Amino acid sequence: MAVTGPDFISLQVRDLERSAAFYERYLGLKRSDAGPPHAVVFDTKPIAFAVRDVVPGVDLDAIAQPGQGMALWLHAPDAQDIHDALAAAGTTIVSAPIDGPFGRTFTFADPDGYQVTLHDRG
Repeated sequence: MAVTGPDFISLQVRDLERSAAFYERYLGLKRSDAGPPHAVVFDTKPIAFAVRDVVPGVDLDAIAQPGQGMALWLHAPDAQDIHDALAAAGTTIVSAPIDGPFGRTFTFADPDGYQVTLHDRG
């Protein structure tokens, strides 16, 4: 037996609707019809991405930076445009856009403090 690779990624968030709206508005993600009531699953390919309510025993307010030590990268053909919209809205930009091996790349902090990197080269 062997694991074949990532299949589903979800972030535990303080306010499900606020986080879902953020990812819809600024990243252009579309909600999928799939998913339980405690989560919003987005129609992303090839791996499903979701935001979900916090599970019992997790206190995001007690964590300095949710997800610290893990890198979440998402592909966006218009990474610079997304950066500009996020910056204009006052979103924390963790690392400014650069051109590198993955194209135009930058990192932002979402409403819960998760650091997400966007790049435009697929």
